[in-house]
Amino acid sequence: MLSSLHIENMAVIARMDVDFAGGLSAVTGETGAGKSVMIDALAFLLGGKANRELLRHGCDQGLVSAVFSDIGEEGLRFLSDSGFHPDGEVMLQRTLSADGRTQCRIDGRVIPLTILREFSKYLVSIHGQNDNQLLLSPAAQEKVLFKMADDPETAMRYRALYEEYRTEKARLAELQNDSAAKERMRDMLAFQVKEIDAAHLREGEEEKLLRARDKWQHMEKIVRQSGFAYQVLYGAEKASAVLLLEKAAQALSQIAGVLPEASTLSDRLLNLRYEAEDIAESAKDLSDGSEGDPAETLDKIEGRLSQISRLRRKYGADEKEILSFRDDAARRLSELENSKETEAAILGRLEELTVAMRTEAAALHEGRTAAADALCRRMLTELCYLDMSGVRFRIEVKEEKEFSQSGLDSVTFLLAANPGEPLLPLSRVASGGELARVMLALRCALNERDGVGTAVFDEVDTGISGKTARKIGIKLSEIGRRTQVLCITHSAQIASLADRHYKIVKKEENGRAASTLTLLDEKERVLEIGRILGGLSVSEAQICAAAEMIEEGKKYR
Repeated sequence: MLSSLHIENMAVIARMDVDFAGGLSAVTGETGAGKSVMIDALAFLLGGKANRELLRHGCDQGLVSAVFSDIGEEGLRFLSDSGFHPDGEVMLQRTLSADGRTQCRIDGRVIPLTILREFSKYLVSIHGQNDNQLLLSPAAQEKVLFKMADDPETAMRYRALYEEYRTEKARLAELQNDSAAKERMRDMLAFQVKEIDAAHLREGEEEKLLRARDKWQHMEKIVRQSGFAYQVLYGAEKASAVLLLEKAAQALSQIAGVLPEASTLSDRLLNLRYEAEDIAESAKDLSDGSEGDPAETLDKIEGRLSQISRLRRKYGADEKEILSFRDDAARRLSELENSKETEAAILGRLEELTVAMRTEAAALHEGRTAAADALCRRMLTELCYLDMSGVRFRIEVKEEKEFSQSGLDSVTFLLAANPGEPLLPLSRVASGGELARVMLALRCALNERDGVGTAVFDEVDTGISGKTARKIGIKLSEIGRRTQVLCITHSAQIASLADRHYKIVKKEENGRAASTLTLLDEKERVLEIGRILGGLSVSEAQICAAAEMIEEGKKYR
Protein backbone atom coordinates (compact mmCIF):
# COMPACT_ATOMS: atom_id res chain seq x y z
CA MET A 1 0.00 0.00 0.00
CA LEU A 2 1.16 3.53 -0.83
CA SER A 3 1.54 5.25 2.55
CA SER A 4 3.05 8.57 1.48
CA LEU A 5 4.15 10.38 -1.66
CA HIS A 6 6.69 13.20 -1.99
CA ILE A 7 7.20 15.15 -5.24
CA GLU A 8 9.72 17.94 -5.86
CA ASN A 9 10.22 20.08 -8.97
CA MET A 10 8.01 18.12 -11.34
CA ALA A 11 6.24 20.35 -13.91
CA VAL A 12 3.69 22.46 -12.02
CA ILE A 13 4.46 20.73 -8.71
CA ALA A 14 7.17 22.58 -6.79
CA ARG A 15 6.69 20.45 -3.69
CA MET A 16 3.96 18.04 -2.70
CA ASP A 17 3.72 15.85 0.38
CA VAL A 18 0.68 13.68 0.93
CA ASP A 19 -0.23 10.71 3.13
CA PHE A 20 -2.61 8.01 1.91
CA ALA A 21 -4.60 5.26 3.60
CA GLY A 22 -6.42 2.13 2.46
CA GLY A 23 -9.78 2.01 0.73
CA LEU A 24 -10.88 4.30 -2.10
CA SER A 25 -9.27 7.75 -2.36
CA ALA A 26 -10.57 10.21 -4.96
CA VAL A 27 -8.48 13.03 -6.42
CA THR A 28 -10.33 15.89 -8.12
CA GLY A 29 -9.45 19.33 -9.40
CA GLU A 30 -9.81 21.70 -12.31
CA THR A 31 -8.49 20.71 -15.71
CA GLY A 32 -4.78 21.60 -15.83
CA ALA A 33 -4.44 21.69 -12.03
CA GLY A 34 -1.76 18.99 -12.05
CA LYS A 35 -3.60 15.68 -11.65
CA SER A 36 -1.86 14.14 -14.65
CA VAL A 37 1.51 15.45 -13.42
CA MET A 38 1.03 13.63 -10.14
CA ILE A 39 0.28 10.38 -11.99
CA ASP A 40 3.21 10.94 -14.37
CA ALA A 41 5.51 11.53 -11.37
CA LEU A 42 4.30 8.32 -9.71
CA ALA A 43 4.79 6.39 -12.96
CA PHE A 44 8.31 7.86 -13.22
CA LEU A 45 9.07 6.70 -9.68
CA LEU A 46 7.94 3.18 -10.57
CA GLY A 47 10.39 2.96 -13.47
CA GLY A 48 8.61 4.85 -16.22
CA LYS A 49 10.34 6.76 -19.01
CA ALA A 50 12.54 9.63 -17.90
CA ASN A 51 11.11 12.57 -19.82
CA ARG A 52 13.07 15.79 -19.25
CA GLU A 53 9.89 17.73 -19.97
CA LEU A 54 8.56 16.41 -16.67
CA LEU A 55 11.24 18.41 -14.83
CA ARG A 56 10.08 21.80 -13.56
CA HIS A 57 11.45 24.63 -15.72
CA GLY A 58 14.66 26.16 -14.39
CA CYS A 59 15.37 23.32 -11.92
CA ASP A 60 18.50 21.19 -12.02
CA GLN A 61 16.88 18.17 -10.44
CA GLY A 62 13.46 16.72 -9.67
CA LEU A 63 12.70 14.05 -7.11
CA VAL A 64 9.89 11.62 -6.39
CA SER A 65 9.84 9.32 -3.37
CA ALA A 66 7.21 7.12 -1.78
CA VAL A 67 6.84 4.88 1.25
CA PHE A 68 5.06 1.55 0.82
CA SER A 69 3.75 -0.67 3.60
CA ASP A 70 2.00 -4.05 3.84
CA ILE A 71 3.96 -5.44 0.91
CA GLY A 72 2.84 -8.83 -0.34
CA GLU A 73 4.82 -12.07 -0.03
CA GLU A 74 6.04 -12.05 -3.64
CA GLY A 75 7.30 -8.48 -3.29
CA LEU A 76 9.08 -9.28 -0.02
CA ARG A 77 10.63 -12.36 -1.61
CA PHE A 78 11.92 -10.24 -4.50
CA LEU A 79 13.40 -7.73 -2.05
CA SER A 80 15.09 -10.50 -0.08
CA ASP A 81 16.54 -12.03 -3.26
CA SER A 82 17.87 -8.55 -4.15
CA GLY A 83 19.65 -8.16 -0.80
CA PHE A 84 17.05 -6.04 1.04
CA HIS A 85 15.50 -6.88 4.40
CA PRO A 86 12.80 -4.28 5.08
CA ASP A 87 11.22 -3.79 8.47
CA GLY A 88 7.58 -3.18 7.65
CA GLU A 89 8.07 -0.27 5.23
CA VAL A 90 10.07 0.36 2.06
CA MET A 91 11.03 3.71 0.57
CA LEU A 92 11.48 4.15 -3.17
CA GLN A 93 13.21 7.21 -4.57
CA ARG A 94 14.10 8.36 -8.08
CA THR A 95 15.70 11.60 -9.22
CA LEU A 96 15.65 13.26 -12.64
CA SER A 97 18.45 15.64 -13.68
CA ALA A 98 18.28 18.35 -16.31
CA ASP A 99 20.54 16.27 -18.59
CA GLY A 100 18.02 13.42 -18.51
CA ARG A 101 19.98 11.18 -16.15
CA THR A 102 18.18 9.42 -13.33
CA GLN A 103 19.14 7.65 -10.12
CA CYS A 104 17.05 5.04 -8.32
CA ARG A 105 17.15 4.02 -4.67
CA ILE A 106 15.44 1.54 -2.40
CA ASP A 107 15.77 2.39 1.29
CA GLY A 108 18.59 4.78 0.42
CA ARG A 109 20.65 2.25 -1.56
CA VAL A 110 21.35 3.00 -5.22
CA ILE A 111 19.92 0.31 -7.49
CA PRO A 112 19.68 -0.35 -11.24
CA LEU A 113 16.52 0.80 -12.99
CA THR A 114 15.73 -2.81 -13.92
CA ILE A 115 15.40 -3.79 -10.25
CA LEU A 116 13.16 -0.79 -9.56
CA ARG A 117 10.88 -1.68 -12.46
CA GLU A 118 10.67 -5.32 -11.47
CA PHE A 119 9.92 -4.54 -7.82
CA SER A 120 7.31 -1.93 -8.77
CA LYS A 121 5.21 -4.67 -10.39
CA TYR A 122 4.46 -5.95 -6.89
CA LEU A 123 3.44 -2.52 -5.58
CA VAL A 124 1.27 -0.49 -7.95
CA SER A 125 -0.78 -0.95 -11.09
CA ILE A 126 -1.68 2.23 -12.99
CA HIS A 127 -4.70 2.17 -15.29
CA GLY A 128 -4.88 5.20 -17.52
CA GLN A 129 -6.66 6.03 -20.74
CA ASN A 130 -3.64 4.72 -22.65
CA ASP A 131 -3.95 1.41 -20.83
CA ASN A 132 -7.48 1.10 -22.15
CA GLN A 133 -6.07 1.38 -25.66
CA LEU A 134 -3.36 -1.17 -24.88
CA LEU A 135 -6.11 -3.64 -23.99
CA LEU A 136 -7.02 -3.66 -27.68
CA SER A 137 -3.78 -5.42 -28.65
CA PRO A 138 -3.73 -9.24 -28.85
CA ALA A 139 -0.43 -9.27 -26.95
CA ALA A 140 -2.01 -7.45 -23.98
CA GLN A 141 -5.03 -9.78 -24.04
CA GLU A 142 -2.76 -12.82 -24.07
CA LYS A 143 -0.78 -11.42 -21.15
CA VAL A 144 -3.96 -10.96 -19.09
CA LEU A 145 -5.24 -14.47 -19.67
CA PHE A 146 -1.90 -16.25 -19.39
CA LYS A 147 -1.10 -14.54 -16.10
CA MET A 148 -4.45 -15.70 -14.75
CA ALA A 149 -4.42 -19.22 -16.16
CA ASP A 150 -0.89 -20.59 -16.49
CA ASP A 151 0.53 -23.06 -14.01
CA PRO A 152 4.00 -21.60 -13.21
CA GLU A 153 5.83 -24.95 -13.35
CA THR A 154 4.20 -25.98 -16.63
CA ALA A 155 4.95 -22.57 -18.16
CA MET A 156 8.57 -22.76 -16.97
CA ARG A 157 9.03 -26.25 -18.44
CA TYR A 158 7.57 -25.12 -21.74
CA ARG A 159 9.79 -22.01 -21.94
CA ALA A 160 12.90 -24.09 -21.27
CA LEU A 161 11.93 -26.51 -24.05
CA TYR A 162 11.13 -23.62 -26.40
CA GLU A 163 14.48 -21.91 -25.82
CA GLU A 164 16.30 -25.17 -26.62
CA TYR A 165 14.05 -25.59 -29.66
CA ARG A 166 15.00 -22.13 -30.94
CA THR A 167 18.69 -22.86 -30.38
CA GLU A 168 18.51 -26.14 -32.27
CA LYS A 169 16.57 -24.51 -35.12
CA ALA A 170 19.30 -21.86 -35.43
CA ARG A 171 21.98 -24.57 -35.49
CA LEU A 172 20.09 -26.42 -38.20
CA ALA A 173 19.70 -23.27 -40.29
CA GLU A 174 23.43 -22.67 -40.06
CA LEU A 175 24.14 -26.19 -41.26
CA GLN A 176 21.64 -25.93 -44.11
CA ASN A 177 23.14 -22.76 -45.55
CA ASP A 178 24.34 -22.89 -49.13
CA SER A 179 27.79 -24.31 -49.72
CA ALA A 180 29.48 -20.94 -50.22
CA ALA A 181 28.01 -19.60 -46.97
CA LYS A 182 29.07 -22.78 -45.17
CA GLU A 183 32.61 -22.39 -46.47
CA ARG A 184 32.76 -18.76 -45.30
CA MET A 185 31.43 -19.76 -41.90
CA ARG A 186 33.94 -22.64 -41.68
CA ASP A 187 36.85 -20.32 -42.55
CA MET A 188 35.73 -17.72 -40.00
CA LEU A 189 35.32 -20.27 -37.20
CA ALA A 190 38.69 -21.88 -38.00
CA PHE A 191 40.38 -18.46 -37.88
CA GLN A 192 38.73 -17.60 -34.54
CA VAL A 193 39.79 -20.87 -32.93
CA LYS A 194 43.33 -20.53 -34.29
CA GLU A 195 43.67 -16.91 -33.12
CA ILE A 196 42.54 -17.69 -29.58
CA ASP A 197 44.64 -20.87 -29.35
CA ALA A 198 47.73 -18.99 -30.50
CA ALA A 199 47.38 -16.58 -27.60
CA HIS A 200 47.66 -19.38 -24.98
CA LEU A 201 45.30 -17.56 -22.63
CA ARG A 202 45.02 -18.40 -18.96
CA GLU A 203 42.14 -17.33 -16.71
CA GLY A 204 43.16 -14.45 -14.46
CA GLU A 205 46.23 -13.63 -16.57
CA GLU A 206 45.21 -10.04 -17.37
CA GLU A 207 44.71 -9.22 -13.70
CA LYS A 208 48.17 -10.59 -12.86
CA LEU A 209 49.71 -8.60 -15.71
CA LEU A 210 48.08 -5.38 -14.51
CA ARG A 211 49.54 -5.93 -11.03
CA ALA A 212 52.96 -6.69 -12.55
CA ARG A 213 52.80 -3.55 -14.69
CA ASP A 214 52.04 -1.44 -11.66
CA LYS A 215 54.92 -3.05 -9.80
CA TRP A 216 57.48 -2.48 -12.59
CA GLN A 217 56.34 1.11 -13.09
CA HIS A 218 57.36 1.76 -9.47
CA MET A 219 60.27 -0.71 -9.28
CA GLU A 220 62.92 1.92 -8.54
CA LYS A 221 60.97 3.15 -5.53
CA ILE A 222 60.19 -0.41 -4.39
CA VAL A 223 63.89 -1.40 -4.48
CA ARG A 224 64.95 1.79 -2.66
CA GLN A 225 62.35 1.71 0.10
CA SER A 226 62.35 -2.04 0.72
CA GLY A 227 66.18 -1.98 0.83
CA PHE A 228 66.10 0.85 3.33
CA ALA A 229 63.62 -1.04 5.50
CA TYR A 230 65.85 -4.13 5.42
CA GLN A 231 68.92 -2.14 6.37
CA VAL A 232 67.17 -0.47 9.28
CA LEU A 233 65.74 -3.71 10.60
CA TYR A 234 68.62 -6.12 9.96
CA GLY A 235 71.37 -4.83 7.73
CA ALA A 236 73.29 -2.48 10.04
CA GLU A 237 76.09 -4.25 11.92
CA LYS A 238 75.85 -2.37 15.21
CA ALA A 239 72.56 -0.43 15.15
CA SER A 240 69.96 -2.61 13.40
CA ALA A 241 66.55 -2.83 15.01
CA VAL A 242 66.92 -6.59 15.36
CA LEU A 243 70.24 -6.24 17.20
CA LEU A 244 68.98 -3.48 19.48
CA LEU A 245 65.89 -5.52 20.41
CA GLU A 246 68.13 -8.48 21.23
CA LYS A 247 70.40 -6.35 23.42
CA ALA A 248 67.42 -4.85 25.26
CA ALA A 249 66.06 -8.35 25.91
CA GLN A 250 69.45 -9.50 27.26
CA ALA A 251 69.66 -6.46 29.56
CA LEU A 252 66.26 -7.17 31.09
CA SER A 253 67.00 -10.88 31.46
CA GLN A 254 69.93 -10.01 33.73
CA ILE A 255 67.62 -8.47 36.34
CA ALA A 256 64.97 -11.14 36.06
CA GLY A 257 66.24 -12.78 39.24
CA VAL A 258 65.52 -9.60 41.18
CA LEU A 259 62.38 -8.48 39.29
CA PRO A 260 60.37 -11.39 37.88
CA GLU A 261 58.34 -9.04 35.66
CA ALA A 262 61.61 -8.21 33.83
CA SER A 263 61.61 -11.78 32.48
CA THR A 264 58.20 -11.21 30.87
CA LEU A 265 59.42 -8.00 29.27
CA SER A 266 62.55 -9.77 28.02
CA ASP A 267 60.45 -12.50 26.40
CA ARG A 268 58.24 -9.93 24.72
CA LEU A 269 61.29 -8.14 23.32
CA LEU A 270 62.65 -11.43 21.98
CA ASN A 271 59.34 -12.07 20.23
CA LEU A 272 59.55 -8.59 18.70
CA ARG A 273 63.12 -9.37 17.65
CA TYR A 274 62.04 -12.52 15.78
CA GLU A 275 59.09 -10.67 14.20
CA ALA A 276 61.38 -7.83 13.07
CA GLU A 277 63.79 -10.34 11.57
CA ASP A 278 60.95 -11.98 9.64
CA ILE A 279 59.68 -8.57 8.41
CA ALA A 280 63.18 -7.68 7.29
CA GLU A 281 63.44 -10.81 5.16
CA SER A 282 59.98 -10.17 3.71
CA ALA A 283 60.94 -6.57 2.88
CA LYS A 284 64.01 -7.86 1.11
CA ASP A 285 61.81 -10.20 -0.93
CA LEU A 286 59.65 -7.29 -2.18
CA SER A 287 62.28 -6.38 -4.72
CA ASP A 288 62.85 -9.97 -5.89
CA GLY A 289 62.68 -10.31 -9.62
CA SER A 290 63.81 -6.76 -10.17
CA GLU A 291 66.76 -7.85 -12.26
CA GLY A 292 66.70 -6.79 -15.83
CA ASP A 293 65.71 -3.70 -17.73
CA PRO A 294 62.40 -2.25 -16.40
CA ALA A 295 61.66 -0.62 -19.75
CA GLU A 296 62.08 -3.93 -21.57
CA THR A 297 59.94 -5.80 -19.03
CA LEU A 298 57.20 -3.18 -19.17
CA ASP A 299 57.24 -3.34 -22.97
CA LYS A 300 56.63 -7.11 -22.84
CA ILE A 301 53.81 -6.67 -20.32
CA GLU A 302 52.15 -3.94 -22.39
CA GLY A 303 52.43 -6.08 -25.50
CA ARG A 304 50.70 -9.00 -23.80
CA LEU A 305 48.00 -6.73 -22.35
CA SER A 306 47.40 -5.26 -25.79
CA GLN A 307 47.01 -8.76 -27.25
CA ILE A 308 44.48 -9.74 -24.57
CA SER A 309 42.63 -6.44 -25.07
CA ARG A 310 42.23 -7.14 -28.81
CA LEU A 311 40.83 -10.57 -28.03
CA ARG A 312 38.44 -9.10 -25.45
CA ARG A 313 37.07 -6.62 -27.98
CA LYS A 314 36.34 -9.46 -30.40
CA TYR A 315 35.39 -12.42 -28.24
CA GLY A 316 34.47 -11.60 -24.66
CA ALA A 317 34.78 -9.45 -21.55
CA ASP A 318 37.52 -11.55 -19.91
CA GLU A 319 39.68 -14.64 -20.42
CA LYS A 320 36.90 -16.98 -19.29
CA GLU A 321 34.43 -15.60 -21.84
CA ILE A 322 37.07 -15.66 -24.60
CA LEU A 323 37.88 -19.31 -23.89
CA SER A 324 34.16 -20.13 -23.75
CA PHE A 325 33.74 -18.42 -27.14
CA ARG A 326 36.62 -20.51 -28.46
CA ASP A 327 35.02 -23.75 -27.27
CA ASP A 328 31.69 -22.79 -28.85
CA ALA A 329 33.40 -21.87 -32.14
CA ALA A 330 35.28 -25.18 -32.10
CA ARG A 331 32.00 -27.04 -31.54
CA ARG A 332 30.30 -25.22 -34.42
CA LEU A 333 33.32 -25.86 -36.64
CA SER A 334 33.17 -29.55 -35.83
CA GLU A 335 29.47 -29.59 -36.65
CA LEU A 336 30.09 -27.97 -40.03
CA GLU A 337 32.86 -30.43 -40.82
CA ASN A 338 30.57 -33.28 -39.88
CA SER A 339 27.38 -31.61 -41.06
CA LYS A 340 25.46 -34.70 -42.17
CA GLU A 341 25.84 -36.49 -38.85
CA THR A 342 25.19 -33.27 -36.89
CA GLU A 343 22.13 -32.42 -38.98
CA ALA A 344 20.65 -35.85 -38.34
CA ALA A 345 21.23 -35.48 -34.60
CA ILE A 346 19.64 -32.01 -34.54
CA LEU A 347 16.60 -33.20 -36.49
CA GLY A 348 16.18 -36.03 -34.02
CA ARG A 349 16.39 -33.67 -31.08
CA LEU A 350 13.91 -31.26 -32.70
CA GLU A 351 11.42 -34.10 -33.03
CA GLU A 352 11.84 -34.92 -29.33
CA LEU A 353 11.44 -31.26 -28.37
CA THR A 354 8.35 -30.88 -30.57
CA VAL A 355 6.63 -33.80 -28.83
CA ALA A 356 7.57 -32.49 -25.37
CA MET A 357 6.52 -28.91 -26.24
CA ARG A 358 3.20 -30.10 -27.63
CA THR A 359 2.49 -31.94 -24.38
CA GLU A 360 3.22 -28.88 -22.23
CA ALA A 361 1.40 -26.57 -24.66
CA ALA A 362 -1.68 -28.82 -24.48
CA ALA A 363 -1.65 -28.59 -20.68
CA LEU A 364 -1.37 -24.80 -20.92
CA HIS A 365 -4.21 -24.70 -23.47
CA GLU A 366 -6.51 -26.69 -21.23
CA GLY A 367 -5.88 -24.34 -18.30
CA ARG A 368 -6.32 -21.28 -20.49
CA THR A 369 -9.59 -22.50 -21.96
CA ALA A 370 -11.01 -23.15 -18.50
CA ALA A 371 -9.75 -19.77 -17.23
CA ALA A 372 -11.21 -18.01 -20.28
CA ASP A 373 -14.64 -19.51 -19.61
CA ALA A 374 -14.48 -18.49 -15.93
CA LEU A 375 -13.25 -15.00 -16.79
CA CYS A 376 -16.02 -14.56 -19.39
CA ARG A 377 -18.70 -15.41 -16.85
CA ARG A 378 -17.22 -12.97 -14.34
CA MET A 379 -16.80 -10.26 -17.00
CA LEU A 380 -20.43 -10.59 -18.13
CA THR A 381 -21.61 -10.18 -14.54
CA GLU A 382 -19.48 -7.07 -14.07
CA LEU A 383 -20.39 -5.55 -17.46
CA CYS A 384 -24.10 -6.05 -16.90
CA TYR A 385 -23.79 -4.26 -13.60
CA LEU A 386 -22.00 -1.41 -15.40
CA ASP A 387 -25.05 -0.83 -17.63
CA MET A 388 -23.98 -3.02 -20.52
CA SER A 389 -26.92 -5.36 -20.00
CA GLY A 390 -27.22 -6.57 -23.58
CA VAL A 391 -23.51 -7.25 -23.90
CA ARG A 392 -21.95 -10.50 -25.04
CA PHE A 393 -18.32 -11.16 -24.23
CA ARG A 394 -16.15 -14.10 -25.20
CA ILE A 395 -12.47 -14.94 -24.99
CA GLU A 396 -11.36 -17.01 -27.96
CA VAL A 397 -8.37 -19.24 -27.26
CA LYS A 398 -7.18 -20.62 -30.58
CA GLU A 399 -4.43 -23.18 -31.12
CA GLU A 400 -2.01 -22.06 -33.82
CA LYS A 401 0.31 -24.20 -35.93
CA GLU A 402 3.58 -22.53 -34.97
CA PHE A 403 5.10 -22.57 -31.50
CA SER A 404 5.71 -19.26 -29.74
CA GLN A 405 7.36 -18.33 -26.47
CA SER A 406 4.06 -18.81 -24.66
CA GLY A 407 2.82 -21.96 -26.38
CA LEU A 408 0.50 -22.57 -29.32
CA ASP A 409 -2.34 -20.29 -28.25
CA SER A 410 -3.53 -16.98 -29.58
CA VAL A 411 -6.09 -14.99 -27.60
CA THR A 412 -8.77 -12.61 -28.82
CA PHE A 413 -11.28 -10.71 -26.68
CA LEU A 414 -14.62 -10.58 -28.54
CA LEU A 415 -17.42 -8.14 -27.74
CA ALA A 416 -20.94 -7.45 -28.91
CA ALA A 417 -21.89 -4.31 -27.00
CA ASN A 418 -25.55 -4.33 -28.07
CA PRO A 419 -28.20 -7.01 -28.72
CA GLY A 420 -28.29 -8.31 -32.27
CA GLU A 421 -24.70 -7.34 -33.04
CA PRO A 422 -22.11 -9.99 -33.95
CA LEU A 423 -19.16 -10.80 -31.73
CA LEU A 424 -16.16 -8.91 -33.06
CA PRO A 425 -12.63 -8.25 -31.78
CA LEU A 426 -12.62 -5.64 -29.02
CA SER A 427 -10.56 -3.25 -31.14
CA ARG A 428 -13.34 -3.05 -33.77
CA VAL A 429 -16.39 -2.43 -31.63
CA ALA A 430 -15.52 -0.72 -28.35
CA SER A 431 -16.13 3.00 -27.81
CA GLY A 432 -14.16 4.96 -25.23
CA GLY A 433 -16.86 4.54 -22.58
CA GLU A 434 -17.34 0.86 -23.34
CA LEU A 435 -13.62 0.24 -23.29
CA ALA A 436 -13.29 1.97 -19.91
CA ARG A 437 -15.99 -0.31 -18.50
CA VAL A 438 -14.38 -3.42 -19.99
CA MET A 439 -11.08 -2.38 -18.37
CA LEU A 440 -12.77 -1.82 -15.02
CA ALA A 441 -14.65 -5.11 -15.23
CA LEU A 442 -11.38 -6.86 -16.01
CA ARG A 443 -9.72 -5.17 -13.04
CA CYS A 444 -12.57 -6.31 -10.79
CA ALA A 445 -12.26 -9.86 -12.09
CA LEU A 446 -8.49 -9.99 -11.58
CA ASN A 447 -8.27 -7.96 -8.39
CA GLU A 448 -7.87 -10.93 -6.09
CA ARG A 449 -5.19 -12.54 -8.24
CA ASP A 450 -2.54 -9.93 -9.04
CA GLY A 451 -1.27 -9.37 -5.48
CA VAL A 452 -0.68 -5.63 -6.09
CA GLY A 453 -1.31 -3.43 -3.05
CA THR A 454 -2.29 -0.23 -4.86
CA ALA A 455 -4.40 0.32 -7.98
CA VAL A 456 -4.43 3.76 -9.61
CA PHE A 457 -7.25 4.67 -12.01
CA ASP A 458 -6.67 7.78 -14.08
CA GLU A 459 -9.97 9.21 -15.34
CA VAL A 460 -11.70 5.83 -15.58
CA ASP A 461 -14.93 7.81 -15.98
CA THR A 462 -14.03 9.18 -19.42
CA GLY A 463 -17.09 9.08 -21.67
CA ILE A 464 -19.34 7.97 -18.79
CA SER A 465 -21.80 9.89 -16.67
CA GLY A 466 -24.89 9.59 -14.53
CA LYS A 467 -26.03 6.23 -13.22
CA THR A 468 -23.17 4.33 -14.90
CA ALA A 469 -20.57 6.58 -13.28
CA ARG A 470 -22.22 5.85 -9.93
CA LYS A 471 -21.93 2.13 -10.54
CA ILE A 472 -18.29 2.51 -11.51
CA GLY A 473 -17.73 4.31 -8.22
CA ILE A 474 -19.40 1.44 -6.35
CA LYS A 475 -17.12 -1.04 -8.12
CA LEU A 476 -14.05 1.01 -7.25
CA SER A 477 -15.24 1.07 -3.66
CA GLU A 478 -15.55 -2.73 -3.73
CA ILE A 479 -12.01 -3.07 -5.06
CA GLY A 480 -10.89 -0.69 -2.30
CA ARG A 481 -11.99 -3.16 0.36
CA ARG A 482 -9.20 -5.51 -0.73
CA THR A 483 -6.77 -3.17 -2.50
CA GLN A 484 -5.87 0.47 -1.96
CA VAL A 485 -7.45 2.48 -4.81
CA LEU A 486 -6.47 5.98 -5.97
CA CYS A 487 -8.88 7.39 -8.54
CA ILE A 488 -8.31 10.58 -10.54
CA THR A 489 -11.79 11.64 -11.54
CA HIS A 490 -14.03 14.41 -12.85
CA SER A 491 -17.13 12.55 -11.71
CA ALA A 492 -19.11 13.70 -8.68
CA GLN A 493 -20.78 10.28 -8.61
CA ILE A 494 -17.42 8.55 -8.13
CA ALA A 495 -15.88 11.13 -5.80
CA SER A 496 -18.85 10.99 -3.44
CA LEU A 497 -18.22 7.28 -2.84
CA ALA A 498 -14.60 7.69 -1.76
CA ASP A 499 -13.37 7.00 1.76
CA ARG A 500 -11.10 10.06 1.40
CA HIS A 501 -11.25 12.96 -0.99
CA TYR A 502 -8.21 14.98 -2.10
CA LYS A 503 -8.26 18.15 -4.17
CA ILE A 504 -5.40 19.37 -6.30
CA VAL A 505 -5.22 23.11 -6.79
CA LYS A 506 -2.92 25.21 -8.96
CA LYS A 507 -1.98 28.63 -7.55
CA GLU A 508 0.52 31.33 -8.41
CA GLU A 509 3.51 31.53 -6.04
CA ASN A 510 6.31 34.03 -6.62
CA GLY A 511 5.19 34.60 -10.18
CA ARG A 512 5.00 30.86 -11.02
CA ALA A 513 2.26 28.25 -11.08
CA ALA A 514 2.46 25.63 -8.33
CA SER A 515 0.08 22.78 -7.53
CA THR A 516 -0.76 21.40 -4.10
CA LEU A 517 -2.79 18.38 -2.97
CA THR A 518 -5.01 18.69 0.10
CA LEU A 519 -7.14 16.19 2.00
CA LEU A 520 -10.64 17.67 2.25
CA ASP A 521 -12.74 17.70 5.38
CA GLU A 522 -16.48 17.01 5.19
CA LYS A 523 -17.48 20.62 4.55
CA GLU A 524 -14.77 21.14 1.90
CA ARG A 525 -15.76 17.89 0.28
CA VAL A 526 -19.39 18.95 -0.08
CA LEU A 527 -18.29 22.20 -1.72
CA GLU A 528 -15.93 20.41 -4.13
CA ILE A 529 -18.54 17.89 -5.25
CA GLY A 530 -20.99 20.78 -5.61
CA ARG A 531 -18.41 22.52 -7.82
CA ILE A 532 -18.12 19.41 -10.01
CA LEU A 533 -21.90 19.29 -10.32
CA GLY A 534 -22.29 23.03 -10.90
CA GLY A 535 -19.45 24.05 -13.13
CA LEU A 536 -18.80 27.82 -13.06
CA SER A 537 -21.07 28.53 -10.10
CA VAL A 538 -22.33 26.43 -7.20
CA SER A 539 -25.96 26.83 -6.14
CA GLU A 540 -27.53 25.91 -2.85
CA ALA A 541 -29.37 23.10 -4.61
CA GLN A 542 -26.09 21.66 -5.86
CA ILE A 543 -24.64 21.87 -2.36
CA CYS A 544 -27.63 19.92 -1.05
CA ALA A 545 -27.31 17.38 -3.87
CA ALA A 546 -23.60 16.93 -3.09
CA ALA A 547 -24.33 16.35 0.60
CA GLU A 548 -27.00 13.77 -0.29
CA MET A 549 -24.63 11.96 -2.65
CA ILE A 550 -21.96 11.73 0.03
CA GLU A 551 -24.45 10.51 2.61
CA GLU A 552 -25.83 7.90 0.23
CA GLY A 553 -22.30 6.77 -0.63
CA LYS A 554 -21.60 5.84 2.99
CA LYS A 555 -23.69 2.69 2.71
CA TYR A 556 -21.30 1.29 0.09
CA ARG A 557 -18.19 1.67 2.24
